[in-house]
Amino acid sequence: MRKPMRLSTVAVFMILAGCAALGTAWWTQHKLGIMPCELCLWERWPWRVLIALGVMAPLLPTRLGRSVLWLCAPVLLVAEGLALCHAGVEWKWWPSPLPACHAAHVVGRTLAERWASMPLVPSKPCDAPTYLLPGVPVSMAVMGALFALFMLVVLCAGMVLSKKTRRF
Repeated sequence: MRKPMRLSTVAVFMILAGCAALGTAWWTQHKLGIMPCELCLWERWPWRVLIALGVMAPLLPTRLGRSVLWLCAPVLLVAEGLALCHAGVEWKWWPSPLPACHAAHVVGRTLAERWASMPLVPSKPCDAPTYLLPGVPVSMAVMGALFALFMLVVLCAGMVLSKKTRRF
């Protein structure tokens, strides 16, 4: 007979998933020198929330901790939606919903005023995909969508397998 999975194991998987996603984003930005676009920055927020929920769940009573872990499902769906939105922008299916993903708004009458209104660091356009694996045309946005979907399956399976146990 199979031993039921503990809820703390599910919580650890959520923490590790968030750390893996944010770690990959950090490595890409700081080690590879690839600047994120505005959508990339938005895509990081669900993973931060996932880490927080994973940390909180084992600290709460079992029933409440279980509910907190179930809150990871909509968070992963948000991560999935943001990644798919970004992939659609990269594939030119629709324009980016964020104004920062478009050309910089430069104002001023004189050249000096226009230079002063320009951003200090140019942002990466949201429709320019970032490929991490040479020769594999799968962008980071698509990898993020696949990872969020995989983690949603892991969460649901873990929660079902842990249903037989009442403790963390």
